[in-house]
Amino acid sequence: MQYHDSMQQIAAYREQIAGLRRKMREVQVAVEPEPVTDYVFATPAGPRSLSSLFGNKRDLFVIHNMGTSCAYCTLWADGFNGLYQHIADRAAFAVASPDPPDVQQGFAAGRGWRFPMVSHQGTEFVADMGYRSETGGCLPGVSAFQRDGARILRVADTGLHPGDDFCTLWHMLDLLPEAAAGWGPKFGYG
Repeated sequence: MQYHDSMQQIAAYREQIAGLRRKMREVQVAVEPEPVTDYVFATPAGPRSLSSLFGNKRDLFVIHNMGTSCAYCTLWADGFNGLYQHIADRAAFAVASPDPPDVQQGFAAGRGWRFPMVSHQGTEFVADMGYRSETGGCLPGVSAFQRDGARILRVADTGLHPGDDFCTLWHMLDLLPEAAAGWGPKFGYG
């Protein structure tokens, strides 16, 4: 297929995707929020409740990260780090993983991450949010919460996976004829 014809066809698909996104927003606006427990997480400064992660914001994103053992989760977190100041202007944001706080802190410092991190180790947070695997491990995802007085409501969630909307690298690679061509993220390049 000629370049121009291919790009027109791809542009038409992008318009279809934009239409689906509008429909998704309509459904999202109508979602009945789900009340959740005010979980307590571990941090280097001591215990920290889910409610405290909101700070002075009404909205909060919590990233379900599999921790230092997952290069894919590290890739997403690297991307969120670049967006963090923009996200934090609109909503509170934190990354939760099963790693102990000292491990999180060292890993985050080595990568230059600026966002807050909490450890959900020893809590039912991951299981209750639906991000526990059948084998007992963690799954990657994001949950969106709102504060309603003293109540905490989950208003949305979605899993993270290669090719999703939350990591632009996959979409960049899709512009190449072979796309990712078997490539996977690494903890370091060099």
